[in-house]
Amino acid sequence: MGNDDIDVWLGLDVGKQSHHACALDRHGKRIVDKPLGQDEAQIRELLACLGGHGNVLLVVDQPNTIGSLPLAVARDMGVAVGYLPGSAMRKAAQLLPGDAKTDARDAYVIAFTALHMPDTLRDAGSDDETMARLKVLAGFDDDLAFECNRQINRLRSLLLQIHPAFERALKGDRITRDTTLALLEHYGGPTGMRRSGRTRVGKWAKSAGLRRCDGIIDDLFDAIGQQNVTVAGTQAVEEIVPVLASRIRQLREQREQLAAKVETLLEDHPLLTVLTSMPGIAVRTASQILLAISGDITRFNSAAHLAAYAGIAPVTRRSGTSIRGEHPARGGNKRLKNALWQTSFIAAFHDPESHAYHQRKRNEGKRHNAAIICLARRRCNVIYSMLKNATLYQPMHLTA
Repeated sequence: MGNDDIDVWLGLDVGKQSHHACALDRHGKRIVDKPLGQDEAQIRELLACLGGHGNVLLVVDQPNTIGSLPLAVARDMGVAVGYLPGSAMRKAAQLLPGDAKTDARDAYVIAFTALHMPDTLRDAGSDDETMARLKVLAGFDDDLAFECNRQINRLRSLLLQIHPAFERALKGDRITRDTTLALLEHYGGPTGMRRSGRTRVGKWAKSAGLRRCDGIIDDLFDAIGQQNVTVAGTQAVEEIVPVLASRIRQLREQREQLAAKVETLLEDHPLLTVLTSMPGIAVRTASQILLAISGDITRFNSAAHLAAYAGIAPVTRRSGTSIRGEHPARGGNKRLKNALWQTSFIAAFHDPESHAYHQRKRNEGKRHNAAIICLARRRCNVIYSMLKNATLYQPMHLTA
């Protein structure tokens, strides 16, 4: 619904217990300016009252959590909804007189911006149950990923404190492998493993069903032999290490279970198969892409529009003859940007076509990160075409 079809612009500064509502007509005159309870009945009453003036557009500054109920009620009543990002709201507030920070002024800024600068508004998301469930699951997965990384960093810090060579032997993703976590959970660290000896540790690992463990065990014992001195606090650290290893293992299992739930949730979604047919895209990143576009690619009129939304399209800056050039975008939808980056990073090393394109950009003098962004931008064109036409990935798209 365009602004020509709207008669009332309702700005809602949402809060935990109550909101503040400010409604403007086409001439910018206030129709309503009052507090509003976080209550379905009050929200319905206000929207019904404003409906007497014509078509209403409800705009919030927070489309999730505390802003979910007003949006749900509006959709149920057939009222158009929109979302004004915080950064746009702050910039708009600077254009208006006064510098007070009150709920009433914030609600007015939202309504004023929606009326006079409709291009600043964003889609408030769909009311599709699948997308709503996906959003909750994806948010919880983000929390689990953050906590898992925090525990891994803590584990590395403790091992580095008592035995740097031992920590170096667990470089990269070695520290999160099932074999490593099981060894740390059982023996605690270098002192516990040294006490048991290479032979007994190897026998225990095989009896525990740990696969491909000989290489890691050999490297760990080589590292243990490089340090004879015992650092103060080693005993306390090796009492904590098994706890951290157990937590990391549990968090990884929870993420795997969550990924299975997401896959089950999306198994009937027609675009899941489309996205996962492209090298570098798995269920988790496919769900992030679908979530970022609200499951509807028709919101974007071109691949360039999608790339700009993701923040991977370069920004042109020109001012007279002194400032010229294109620079990396700093904004964009972070969820989509991260998903495109991660899939491109993986594809650059595991997909021959993507690797060739990435290498060509490197040969042109671009740094690794810049080359990945170029690859992400090119893959964005392909993803847009795949989603728009509901077709599986076809090779040879990235060679041009």
